[in-house]
Amino acid sequence: MPQQPLPTTNHGLLKISPNQALPNITSLTPLPIPKLRPSYILVKTIAVALNPTDWQTLDEKFKPGTEYSLLGCDASGIVVAVGEDVEKGFRRVSMLREELRVGNDLEPEDGCFAEYIVMKGDLAMHIPPNLSFEEAATLPCGLITVGLGFYRHLELPFPNLLRSPVENQAEKISEEEEEQEPKWILIYGGSSATGTLAIQFAKLSGLKVITTASPRNFELLRGLGAEYLFDYHDPECGAKINALTNNALYLVFDTIATASSASICASAISTLPSSPQKKIYVNLMGIPFPRSDVTNIFFLGYTVRGEAFEIEGERWEAVPEDFELGKRFMGLCENLLREGKIKPHPVKMLEG
Repeated sequence: MPQQPLPTTNHGLLKISPNQALPNITSLTPLPIPKLRPSYILVKTIAVALNPTDWQTLDEKFKPGTEYSLLGCDASGIVVAVGEDVEKGFRRVSMLREELRVGNDLEPEDGCFAEYIVMKGDLAMHIPPNLSFEEAATLPCGLITVGLGFYRHLELPFPNLLRSPVENQAEKISEEEEEQEPKWILIYGGSSATGTLAIQFAKLSGLKVITTASPRNFELLRGLGAEYLFDYHDPECGAKINALTNNALYLVFDTIATASSASICASAISTLPSSPQKKIYVNLMGIPFPRSDVTNIFFLGYTVRGEAFEIEGERWEAVPEDFELGKRFMGLCENLLREGKIKPHPVKMLEG
């Protein structure tokens, strides 16, 4: 069958800056088909997912000279064209999903709330047959956030499943490390979309998983691998976690990242002055942490693309090692999802 030509027009939901002195507006607008850069693939969008960053970035100011950006971070769809530098084996009509950066002043068309979008090819995943387009669309930001947060910033060991012929680039974990008592990790906000993924990866990496949530979500989170669950409404939540770990909690991954969550995490983390390991608090919103003896880490998952980007005039330089980690991690995720060892967050379907 002859290949059908692509449409010459597109439609997308844009954030528009009519004037630097006025608030941004959103508009469903005709667009050209995005240009296919060498390391990208062109995708016909089938499903998109809503992410907090979609509304959090609405008021971001543009770099002078930039008048719009395409909204949206999470999508799934069908491949219609492949850039010449893409190494991963995509064909036309491959089904996939990947994270996109909304609000990048350097590439304003990089978003996913449009009929046709571009994705970084070597970070995209084939959708396994056991997942729907809608389920797949919920995964991009959460997976990338967990991948960089866990395996770069918290320096956790990759899941033991990597030590198989399929994942032959895996780190080798020494017998001495395997025999050590598993480490504690607190995942604050376990019932968030990122939290449910984080619980599963922490369990696969051999950690003892503590999480916070509302009690109505405890059953879901236990089923995903959380061993110890605490109600964050409890004024003694942090103290109870500290007591559970015998003052030996050193790793925290805060998916909510508010002053309240930071306070609870500060109460939970070890207070030992001479710690056998580094105390690390990873948060996703760049908030301050109330303890100076704890390393506070904030990062943006968009560095995974290995390209520089700009937000509100602030330039973030390319981090090639994040791209290499991302390629390896997304290959792992594709296998785990196919095997049912990682499950997507529960989906609420909306028409639109």
